[in-house]
Amino acid sequence: MAEGIFAAEIVEECRRRGLLAGAYALRRPRGATFLRRLARDLSEQRKAPRVLIRRGVALLRNEPAVLSRQTGLGAEAARAREVLRRVAGLLAGHPHG
Repeated sequence: MAEGIFAAEIVEECRRRGLLAGAYALRRPRGATFLRRLARDLSEQRKAPRVLIRRGVALLRNEPAVLSRQTGLGAEAARAREVLRRVAGLLAGHPHG
């Protein structure tokens, strides 16, 4: 299992080696992601609020390109609930969730 923004980098090689059970890029509402990230960063006082807002807006704008890149590398865009359902199915021995 790999997770994170760079996990899609290994999708094709895992597929080639027969090691890939599934590859997913989470598709979440961008506004909700922005607010969750901002609340977390503000509570952890990571940087000045102005910097966090500016950074958050930049990430919000860039999110479609990130998702596009991940799907281009072989990950399937899916909502978190769908990914959890599919992973549970894999763990239960059902290859398609």
